[in-house]
Amino acid sequence: MKAYDDAKLGAFWAEALGWAVSSEGPGVTNLEPEGFVYPDPVAVCLDLVASPEPKTAKNRVHLDLATTSKQHQAELVARLTGLGAAPVDIGQGDVPWVVMADPEGNEFCVLDWHDPISDTGPISTVVVDCADPRAMAGFWGAAMDWTVLRVSDHNAVLRSAAGVGPYLQFLRTPDVKTGWNRVHLDVRPYPGDDPAAEADRLRALGATTVDLGGNDIPWTVLADPEGNEFCLLAPG
Repeated sequence: MKAYDDAKLGAFWAEALGWAVSSEGPGVTNLEPEGFVYPDPVAVCLDLVASPEPKTAKNRVHLDLATTSKQHQAELVARLTGLGAAPVDIGQGDVPWVVMADPEGNEFCVLDWHDPISDTGPISTVVVDCADPRAMAGFWGAAMDWTVLRVSDHNAVLRSAAGVGPYLQFLRTPDVKTGWNRVHLDVRPYPGDDPAAEADRLRALGATTVDLGGNDIPWTVLADPEGNEFCLLAPG
């Protein structure tokens, strides 16, 4: 997640999720559950990266937060508001979830207590807007070792093959992608995997390389078939 102030925004999300805060270097704030050991699929961790780029449109990737009851939903909304979030209207109409924005304007949803039906941790779902959920399920289902649980013209839902942690949902929307995604996915090969071979495999599935103008970085930036940027990190 790009951030004007990674430490400040990281502090908000750490409080929101109840997670630990660390930093791998200047301009980066890392969040993960206490005691988390990679590559445990029980959580999708967050990295906040300092960036001066302004937020100009609704994010195409957002988080859904889980609740367990009507009272829990109301309490979570109130607590997040106290931390600096605010309800926002993005045209959602009368829905059982609450749409909010964090202190830097990044949209997220506090779900109603009926969804999901299984424990995910505080992050219920990572949601990606798209034009073709079926095509996105085809690419990401092959790109990762997650299981495709549901596919329709409206959305596609994936989850870790271990049946734990958050869901990944590709949601059909009419919005057109403009500019870099402010929130994006990172994927990481397993220890011992060959990063170059993994990049070649992802490109063979339909990913494309994003040209960063010769920046010397230890990861590879790619885009999925709909142009959503993602990073292929070094094996953990």
